[in-house]
Amino acid sequence: MGYLVIACYRPKPGKGAELLAAVRDHLPILRGEGLATERTSIVMRASDGTLVELFEWVSKEAVDRAHSNPAVLELWKRFSEAAEYVRLRDIQETSDLFAHFEPIDDAGDHAMALSSANPGAGRAG
Repeated sequence: MGYLVIACYRPKPGKGAELLAAVRDHLPILRGEGLATERTSIVMRASDGTLVELFEWVSKEAVDRAHSNPAVLELWKRFSEAAEYVRLRDIQETSDLFAHFEPIDDAGDHAMALSSANPGAGRAG
C-alpha cells in the first residue's frame, strides 16, 4: 500500500526557477529509484509563493530507503539550495475551512513568476 505525503517548499529569494525544476524532477527520480508510485502528483502554489506537493511513496519503508539513496540525496540537496521546507500548518491558506491554491500545470509561466522578486507575481487574484 502507498504512503501519501504533502511536502511544502518556500522558495529562497531568486531561487523560484530552481525550485520548480527540482519539483519537476522529483517524481521521475523517486520513481526511477523504485520509491514512488505511478500516482500523478499534485503541485500547487500558495499566495506567498510556497509550493505544495502531494505525492505517493510506495511505502513507509521507501521513505527510509530514500535517506541513503545517492540520487535522492542529490535531489534533496537541490531542494535545500532553492527552498526552505515549511509545515503545511504554516501556510496561510490552511487556516481557512477550505484551503485554495493555484495549480501548477506547466513549467513555463510558473518558472517566470516564481523567480520574480514578488513570489505572487503573475497570480490571478
